Amino acid sequence: MNVQLKAISDIKPYSRNPRKKKNINKVVESIKQFGWQQPIVVDRAGVIIAGHSRYEAAKILECKEIPVLIADLPPEKAKAYRIADNKTNEYSEWDFSLLHKEFTDLLDFNTDLELTGFDTKELEDFLTFDKEEDVAKIKTEKSCPNCGTKLK
Repeated sequence: MNVQLKAISDIKPYSRNPRKKKNINKVVESIKQFGWQQPIVVDRAGVIIAGHSRYEAAKILECKEIPVLIADLPPEKAKAYRIADNKTNEYSEWDFSLLHKEFTDLLDFNTDLELTGFDTKELEDFLTFDKEEDVAKIKTEKSCPNCGTKLK
């Protein structure tokens, strides 16, 4: 894997990216706090395959260069990967008990927990339960942005 620094002006968003960008400020804060830990994946022409939100954050941060990985994929595989990269994370679930322990450890280091991307309400929910059964009650709810249908 060869990660390179490229001029942000050489990188182009995919015009038909089906994933909507939400709350880019969280990505901006993440890059500010942790630096670039994931490159943007582009095709040989510099069109983004994965990392549209990081690209938008880089523009807000006025980055001149950004780390990129040039994928050696044919166009049909790049299209499929662009969708799969966004979809596959939806199949993961939180282990709330372990997440609670991680948050507790971070608090021991005096870490601002909002750096994790969770908002204040979510953090309060995770940190205020007393019993193991409360863990099962904490759920992150998703809904379709167009019709509002609740997703599981």
